[in-house]
Amino acid sequence: MSGFLQQFSANFAQLDAHNLDRLAELYADNIHFTDPLHEICGLTQLHDYFAELYAGLTSLDFEFFAFDEVREGEGYLRWIMSFRHPRLNQGQLISLEGCTMLRWNTAGKVVRHRDYFDAGALLYQHVPVVGSMIRWLHRRIA
Repeated sequence: MSGFLQQFSANFAQLDAHNLDRLAELYADNIHFTDPLHEICGLTQLHDYFAELYAGLTSLDFEFFAFDEVREGEGYLRWIMSFRHPRLNQGQLISLEGCTMLRWNTAGKVVRHRDYFDAGALLYQHVPVVGSMIRWLHRRIA
């Protein structure tokens, strides 16, 4: 198990709206961050994205359960994110499983962060009108 991945995940899980200055401890200035909904280049833009993200949440928790360093300076994390947002799922807890690919430099800072998860399970299924249509469609397909 990668010591870097364990340390990164422990530090990442401690982030919240009040300590986003710690992003500079984890990420290089030229960070390239991608998830199914966003693509961000640069530490300042990443900070702004996280600030906006955390501002709307009433709770957020990450459970990291798999760490796989595939080669020096590159690895994967598997996680479950649980969160509450007042405008999604009537403010009830939403949990989502995902995977993160990380590449880090010799200084121990992440230069590439790519998240993989089901955007529908994260967001669309929990929006009142759209969510009911997606759930109906899932039932019809199954």
